[in-house]
Amino acid sequence: MKKYILITAITLLSIAAFAAETNATPEQVEVNYTKAIEGRTTDILKILALTEADKTAKVHDAIITQYRALKTWHDENDVKLKVSAKDTNAVTAIRATLKTIHNNFIMKLAGQLTPEQVEQVKDKMTYNKVKVTYDAYCDIIPTLTDAQKTHILATLKEAREEAMDGGSSDEKSAIFKKYKGRIANYLSKEGIDETKARKEWGAQQKAKAGGPAETKP
Repeated sequence: MKKYILITAITLLSIAAFAAETNATPEQVEVNYTKAIEGRTTDILKILALTEADKTAKVHDAIITQYRALKTWHDENDVKLKVSAKDTNAVTAIRATLKTIHNNFIMKLAGQLTPEQVEQVKDKMTYNKVKVTYDAYCDIIPTLTDAQKTHILATLKEAREEAMDGGSSDEKSAIFKKYKGRIANYLSKEGIDETKARKEWGAQQKAKAGGPAETKP
């Protein structure tokens, strides 16, 4: 009982703090949120470049519905996760409901889009972090084998699946950071010192930036 009283108290305080900070009415908050997710969805649809009006409408509605479902889930469960952080079973049960929302969304997209287009939606919802991060690894550690590259890419895509359901950009970034930690462990087992590679790469970039100036008489 004490746990649920604490959850309710924290939730009410969070709502009050948000209202005070934004100085916005619930109606204004809803208008702003609707505008934001419509903008995100429009950006995704531009990339997909769908030509069929019916399909475009269905994909649009699926994405909008997903954004709203995620917001509702996080509003209802983020505090519960913090309070129950040490209860593995409770956390697993709570997160299972989020997985269901995720899977239903992917199934809706798959009914309208090609696998490549579904990938585009996933990338856009996670700020294209898979490609940006993967390209960085390949640039920083040019000696990566094909097998190592495949492993890194697969791990980043796994991160993307989880990050898609994040409640904020910070949460999405934190999820990718967690998976990059796993990649660091993997590279270490492969005999690659990622920290050293990053330092050497940084030094090379600094040298390149200073190169033209150093050649002047």
